[in-house]
Amino acid sequence: MNVLKDWLSDPAVGKIFSAFLVLIIIFVVSILLRRFVVRRIPDSTTRYRVRKVIVFSSYLIGIITLAAIFSEGLRSFTVAFGVAGAGVAFALQEVIMSIAGWLTLSFGRYYKVGDRINLGGTLGDVNDIGILRTTMMECGSWVQADLYNGKIVRIANSFVFKQPVYNYSGDFAFLWDEITIPVKYGSDYRMARRIIEKAGNDLVGTYSSQYENAWKQISKRFFIETQSLDPAVTITANDRWVEFTLRYIVEYRLRRVTKDQLFWRILEDIDKSQEAVGIAAATLNIEKLAVSKIPPLDVNISTEK
Repeated sequence: MNVLKDWLSDPAVGKIFSAFLVLIIIFVVSILLRRFVVRRIPDSTTRYRVRKVIVFSSYLIGIITLAAIFSEGLRSFTVAFGVAGAGVAFALQEVIMSIAGWLTLSFGRYYKVGDRINLGGTLGDVNDIGILRTTMMECGSWVQADLYNGKIVRIANSFVFKQPVYNYSGDFAFLWDEITIPVKYGSDYRMARRIIEKAGNDLVGTYSSQYENAWKQISKRFFIETQSLDPAVTITANDRWVEFTLRYIVEYRLRRVTKDQLFWRILEDIDKSQEAVGIAAATLNIEKLAVSKIPPLDVNISTEK
């Protein structure tokens, strides 16, 4: 009994009990805030940020409280902790850089949850920004275009200091894209150009005002030269066919859908041109060659073993 009484009267035990009680209170308050306050926020982005602030504040308050409770006992170990801290900092430099990267992401404008980025050579949509890692839903890889492949990727935040960060939807959520149409020599080139231009203006040019507003906003933040935002068709010729290129602006999530619509429209209009415009291919159509131009084929079969 006396041993238990002496153990309870020990100041170190009292500090441990106080620290344990404070941590439980912080943990319970954090859960209550996330359960009853965060859920009432309608906007998903704001809800995510408030949840992160609550979690970070809980950790920070817990660390400060523990330091305040055990501050007297730690004074005699200041030098030892300094030496150990230097060693730990060297061993955990990657972790420290990731935390620094998280602080940079929190107060900078590199990217946010919901953006499509290319970080560390991985393309995907940001699902979560943690203290050490950014979680992404990967696009591409074995899947063509910018479609999800089902992989969840976690990348260290330290990559924001090591490699370029490509943001496809941050300040300007539109991208320049293009398609190429090979046309046979001898086709009606003017008609081919009209078909491609009309498809671009009808399917993509209707959003020009939306593109212009976004371009004006980004031009206010950065020094950017004036660019034409309307669909444009250019032509080049090579030894096989005449190549028409349609350049246009599209919202970053609609690249594949827009290409599908443009190709459907252009191919349908070319089919309606009654062979005035023909799609070229790197193949030889023997049916249309004169028989006299086909060299004779001599086949000798030997029965000798």
